[in-house]
Amino acid sequence: MKSQRGFSLVELIVVMVLIAVLAGIGAAAISSGLPGQQLRGAAREMAVELRFARAQAIATGREQTFEINVADKRWTAAGKRAGTLPDGLEIIATTAREEQPAREVAVIRFFPEGASTGGRVVIKRGDAAWRIDVGWLTGEVILSRGEGRP
Repeated sequence: MKSQRGFSLVELIVVMVLIAVLAGIGAAAISSGLPGQQLRGAAREMAVELRFARAQAIATGREQTFEINVADKRWTAAGKRAGTLPDGLEIIATTAREEQPAREVAVIRFFPEGASTGGRVVIKRGDAAWRIDVGWLTGEVILSRGEGRP
């Protein structure tokens, strides 16, 4: 008598259950990583836009501003660029007092020679944070993990 080749129903069900369990574990791992990715992505985007504002100031020979509305979690930059931080993120901006048109608004100004008014922007979610430091003398924009010293 020839033996039949194939899988039994029990074997198929066991394989399906294993696939479902592994998919669930994978989905949980990915979703738990998303808040951190979102935080890092928002910080990187803001650093890129600050660098763009500096580059525009140098290229055009005109001052450029980067404005951050801390209350609304919005920013506007050179070239009519704008953005909003995702929900759940907090922003803290420290800039020169002269560049603060309102209590909840901070402005970093870039000059044609590359210098700036300087400042620090911290983007947080819970205990995790990324900071963006803008040097006043060089206008250099540095992105790093953590809040740093006030």
